[in-house]
Amino acid sequence: MTDPNHIANTGAEGRPATTSGQAAPAQRVIPPPALIAIALYLLLLAMTIVVGVVSGHGYPPLYLFFSVFFITACGGALMLFRWGWAMALAAVVLLAGYNFWIFASQHQPAALVQGSLNMVFFLYLVRPELRERLR
Repeated sequence: MTDPNHIANTGAEGRPATTSGQAAPAQRVIPPPALIAIALYLLLLAMTIVVGVVSGHGYPPLYLFFSVFFITACGGALMLFRWGWAMALAAVVLLAGYNFWIFASQHQPAALVQGSLNMVFFLYLVRPELRERLR
């Protein structure tokens, strides 16, 4: 039985069935807005590191590897790849640990705020609904 709002019945995989045997057109997958925000956060951190290294504000050139890691994680997460999700997850966990360590050793409140923000990002990234959407 067909629904008046749908043109065709759905097949076994939940995709619209076609009568001519042709494959259904690929749907465009849009990442969730929170994942876009996390990716932009990682991109902002990467650009901050690049500017700090280039302008000589105390960042050693070795930090550019972190910048490349963050940019790669940003791109992979936006394209909903599992490896991009794993890189973004690793980035926010390591940043949270680093910021909490800074707060514990130097008692800087800004590090506590940034570490808490990274923990919120971590808790969003481990949601089962997000992991189901990954390719």
